[in-house]
Amino acid sequence: MGAPISAGSHRFCVAPMMEWTDRHCRVFLRLISRHARLYTEMVTSAAIVHGDRDRLLGFDACEHPLALQLGGSDPHELAESARIGEQYGYDEINLNCGCPSDRVQSGRFGACLMGEPALVARCVAAMRAAVSIPVTVKCRIGIDDRDSYEELHEFVRQIRDAGTGLLVVHARKAILQGLSPKENRDIPPLVYPTVYRLKADFPELPIVINGGISTLGQCKDHLAQVDGVMLGRTAYHEPWILAGVDRELFGDDHPVPARHEVLESFMPYMERQLAAGVRLNSMSRHLLGLFHGRPGGRLFRRHIAENAYKRDAGCEVLREAVALLPSEQLRSDAEQSLA
Repeated sequence: MGAPISAGSHRFCVAPMMEWTDRHCRVFLRLISRHARLYTEMVTSAAIVHGDRDRLLGFDACEHPLALQLGGSDPHELAESARIGEQYGYDEINLNCGCPSDRVQSGRFGACLMGEPALVARCVAAMRAAVSIPVTVKCRIGIDDRDSYEELHEFVRQIRDAGTGLLVVHARKAILQGLSPKENRDIPPLVYPTVYRLKADFPELPIVINGGISTLGQCKDHLAQVDGVMLGRTAYHEPWILAGVDRELFGDDHPVPARHEVLESFMPYMERQLAAGVRLNSMSRHLLGLFHGRPGGRLFRRHIAENAYKRDAGCEVLREAVALLPSEQLRSDAEQSLA
């Protein structure tokens, strides 16, 4: 049976993001924060059961705590995928009930599953029976015209009773017909009070809020109402926000290295991956926001973008990019890391 969620384990999470939160991105983010909970890109249960599992599920040991997000709607297939995920060493299995893309809908998973709470409950129960790690769900606050609080409450009640250990709620509804996935991340309005109301109605169920959160101050405000926060695009495009997470949200005062020191720490991993045939730009694309908003940040990004794609590109491209930063910038970062 799926394990319970420990209090505080999900105070800060990085959202599962297709094409973004791959294994290289997660290793890089883990070098900035020890405690942030990381999530994989969504992987379909059918791909895991029938596909190349090492390619789909392999990860570096440093990535823990790490959750595997699954997409699917067949309870037996999801249970088998969850069991395989646990064997690979994941700390949590998360079911996607929030993605609004057409491809996902055609496979009968993602946000459209919010219209079938009994099916989601069967999926959760099957996965929970198959593994000893927590089984969780990520959803929206509604879909299309099925966006009443009563329907959301019933959805949560059923999956709670089925044994979900935690619920991540993107505080927007999904509009499945007429909006693209990108538009669904921006156009439907954020309704944070709905998520707060869920927490009040289900006090025993850990709830993580997602959507439109971009600062640690906002994280703290939400944590007065719910158990955790999840950041997506901000955590990817401005990864240095994670540098304050351990101290500000988890109470861990360990020293934080400077930005260029994090990059240097990432290079041994990249060297191993390069030796295994991975192209540099497959990894370096996740680093472009490291110096976001800092002097020289644009030159840093440009040098990587213009050189990392080359067939023989190696870590020297990154060292050259760092060399373009003002020396006072590097000194300032180093002094701040010691403060």
